[in-house]
Amino acid sequence: MEHVCLDLEGVLIPEIWAEVAEYTGEDQFKLTTQDLKDYSQLMDMRIDLVNSIGLSFSEIRSLVDKMEPFDGAREFIDWVRDNFQLTIVSDSFYELSWPLIRKLGTPAINCHYLNVQDNKLKGYELRQLENKKKVVQALKAMKFKVFASGDSYNDIQMLQEADLGVFFQAPMHIKEEFSDIGFVESHTELKDLLIKNSSFVGRI
Repeated sequence: MEHVCLDLEGVLIPEIWAEVAEYTGEDQFKLTTQDLKDYSQLMDMRIDLVNSIGLSFSEIRSLVDKMEPFDGAREFIDWVRDNFQLTIVSDSFYELSWPLIRKLGTPAINCHYLNVQDNKLKGYELRQLENKKKVVQALKAMKFKVFASGDSYNDIQMLQEADLGVFFQAPMHIKEEFSDIGFVESHTELKDLLIKNSSFVGRI
């Protein structure tokens, strides 16, 4: 059996914090894991900025509620689920991502937790260190062949650990830095790649 692991933001949905940047006018919120390699540094910056401008969690959540997946993402997810096991493996948070996960048909997702108290963002709890890599390792230990795709620095370990890992619309500086990792630019290209490398598609 074959298993597909997909990043969420940048692959299936727009960047959530980019929406926060548009809402607040704070350009620092536009920084993502395509810009910073240290995820903890990125999240600490976001939380400090949220609290410094007095942004409530309900305001952030209302922005997420209005967001939509990328065109074709739901159809792509439906196809993947028809032919593979699927897990979304994200450094997002259940409390933020769930409205968009519902719009994607509620696929399984493995991500982190936010600490929200009195409508204020206080912090976060990682599921585990190197979570994306360890998810792939666990699936491989269960004898799955694993395909993976993501767009950022925090996806590198997952892509390298998978039997086949490719970037999805990653920026040029990341593709050049990790030139040994292949890439695709659309869900159609990713679908074609999965079909080409799968021994399972069409056998159900």
